[in-house]
Amino acid sequence: MANIATQRIQREFSEVTKSDESQKNLISIELVNNSLSDLRGYISGPPDTPYEGGIFHLDIKIPETYPFNPPKVRFLTKIWHPNISSVTGAICLDILKDQWAAAMTIRTVLLSLQALLSGAEPDDPQDAVVAKQYKDSYEMFKLTAKHWTSVYAMTGFDKWRYPDFDYKIQRLMEIMKVDEDRARVALSSNNWDLEKATQSLLS
Repeated sequence: MANIATQRIQREFSEVTKSDESQKNLISIELVNNSLSDLRGYISGPPDTPYEGGIFHLDIKIPETYPFNPPKVRFLTKIWHPNISSVTGAICLDILKDQWAAAMTIRTVLLSLQALLSGAEPDDPQDAVVAKQYKDSYEMFKLTAKHWTSVYAMTGFDKWRYPDFDYKIQRLMEIMKVDEDRARVALSSNNWDLEKATQSLLS
C-alpha cells in the first residue's frame, strides 16, 4: 500500500476509535488480519428506524490510491433497504462513487451509512424490489426490514418475533424444499404472500 494511504488510514483508524460515536458504540472499526487495506466496520441501527437495535458489519477495502479514490464498502450483514442489495450487500451511495473527496474519511463513510439507514433514497435504488415495496407499501417494508434486522443483525433475547412471518417461512421451506434464507427473500419480495412467493420460486 502506498505510503500516503498507509499514513491516512493509521490516522483515521485512531480518529474513529477516539470519536464520540465510537464511545457511544454507534460506530467502530477493526483491522482484518492486521492489514490496513482490509477493515471491518460496524454501525448500529439508528433509533426510530426498522434497524434500531441491530449491529451491521461492513467489509471495507482500501485501494492503493486512497484517499484520492473511495474505499470499496459493502454490507456483510444482510439488510432490507432500498439502497443496499439484499443479495450482495452492495451499496448505492454517492460518496462511495463520484461524490468522493480526498478530505473525506472512514468516519465520514460510517456516519453516512448510518444516515442512509435513517433516510433511504428509493428513487436511486440499489435493490429495485425493496425500493418498490418501500414506495408502494411502506408499512410492509418497515415490518420486513425490522424482521431482517432481528434475524441477521441482533443476538440473544433482544430479537423480535413475528409468528406470522416465521410460520410462512417454515411453510415455504416445506413446500419448495428451499433453505430459510431463500424462503425469507421470496416472501419478503412478494409482501409475505405465500402463494406469490411459491410462484416466484417456481418461475
